[in-house]
Amino acid sequence: MEWYFAYLVLGAIAGFLAGLFGVGGGLVLVPVLLMLFDAQHFSSEYSMHLALGTSMATIVFTSLASMRKHHQHGAVNWQVVRNITPGILLGTALGALLASHIPTRGLAIFFTLFVYFAAAQILVNKRPHASRQLPGMAGMTLTGTLTGWLSSMVSIGGGTIVVPFLLWCNVPIRHAIGTASAIGFPIAVGGTLGYIAVGSHLDALPEPHLGYVYLPALLWVALATVLTAPLGAKAAHRMKVELLRKLFAVLLIVLATKLLLKVLS
Repeated sequence: MEWYFAYLVLGAIAGFLAGLFGVGGGLVLVPVLLMLFDAQHFSSEYSMHLALGTSMATIVFTSLASMRKHHQHGAVNWQVVRNITPGILLGTALGALLASHIPTRGLAIFFTLFVYFAAAQILVNKRPHASRQLPGMAGMTLTGTLTGWLSSMVSIGGGTIVVPFLLWCNVPIRHAIGTASAIGFPIAVGGTLGYIAVGSHLDALPEPHLGYVYLPALLWVALATVLTAPLGAKAAHRMKVELLRKLFAVLLIVLATKLLLKVLS
């Protein structure tokens, strides 16, 4: 029961942050799930992949709850969501397939370096050219493919890629966060199916599971995230824009450092 309680607390925190920043919650879920799985003595060979797969599955529920609240505030650009989704689905499938062939240590280091890069981009806050707009269908498909691939590789909802991209294209930050929360849904669906497929043949994974998705963690984390994600989304529309940007970047740096220190030790 103590593990179920830990999953509930983790889900509550991840859900609120997902709604607040449009990140899907994977940035919180992956490092903490990895620690919880290690504490339960799951096989170290598969613990990182389990954390990635389980995190991706919870984002299905988190993104829906967060997206609904942002939509109520009129902050979701559905045209962007429609244009980017085909590339997202292709990219997530590729990412899940590649992740299954990368050793745990290498995958964790890749994850932390990627998060550092995303945080630096936000902190620098270089203003985009005033005339820059969103690309056409081809550009959105390519962006979606890259976003889906990276998101599936490191099990995030895509907010760390999509939010900076939309800001670069002169989309206001609240609309960028709201749109990223909606884009997290096709990322999560495609990535989850990929992690289920590539882990379905393994017998050494803890029961009950669907591929690389550990079902008890999914159940309790998802239950909490759907309750707290709307609260985070509501807070995002009340917070000052510049403070919102800085808090988002600090969150990325703290979580990446925590995971990197664990991996290196």
